[in-house]
Amino acid sequence: MPPASTKPRGLFPPAFFKKDLLILEQLVGKDFKLKYRRSFLGVAWSVLNPLLMMVIMSIVFSYLFGSNVENFPLYLIVGNVTFTLMADSTNAALTSIIQAAPLLKKIKVHRYIFPVQKVLFALVNYSFSLIAVAIVMLFFRIMPTLNLLWLPVGLLLLMFFCVGVGLTIGALAVFFRDVIHLWGVVLTAWTYLTPIFWDLSLLEAKHAPMWIISLVKINPMYNYLQFMRDIFLWQRPPSPELLGMCTLWAAIAMLIGIFVFRKTEHKFILYV
Repeated sequence: MPPASTKPRGLFPPAFFKKDLLILEQLVGKDFKLKYRRSFLGVAWSVLNPLLMMVIMSIVFSYLFGSNVENFPLYLIVGNVTFTLMADSTNAALTSIIQAAPLLKKIKVHRYIFPVQKVLFALVNYSFSLIAVAIVMLFFRIMPTLNLLWLPVGLLLLMFFCVGVGLTIGALAVFFRDVIHLWGVVLTAWTYLTPIFWDLSLLEAKHAPMWIISLVKINPMYNYLQFMRDIFLWQRPPSPELLGMCTLWAAIAMLIGIFVFRKTEHKFILYV
């Protein structure tokens, strides 16, 4: 009788996923404890911060600049917490490989875990921010509808987008430290290109060139913000076109991220 094969069944054995999930859980828990350690209010800051920003920005942009958006505070907080989710997750993923250098040199671990873990931790913080969104909806007497069932879909697509971007910039930062400084500039420009505290009708009212309006519309975060505002503010399901754009950007980001990461990860240990 021939000896039993020691080759694992299937392309990815169950132990492959169990080990990664365990490490992800431990790393997210560690970041959570470090973020709120010795903080009197703790996770309440994740609720208070978007609320305070919403109050200040609502006063500035609603009264001084005359925003005509209905329920502008809700429009603002939904856009702000969604963009912050992307900014926080990619910012953390940017240096995740570099910061994990001591661990990479000691044990064998899949390197993609570190950017993914930062995105998951940002998602945990985002979940607390949704309490602030719920408070604003309650204040303005906007009742939730079944359209909120689209929330997991929108978050999943946004997570894939953030993971893809995180894999790309996290890998590039290992070899080119300038990426760390450049990403801050990119995020600043991205903030103003995305209608967080303004709406597209302002550009149309100012007769902005079509190429600027088109640039805003193909902006990935414009599409993700529209998705969230549809289900929270305007209480309607995302249109097929919007859903398609969100899916397209998630797929593009993941494909680029996986390609760049797999091409470079074997050299990380030499540069971290």
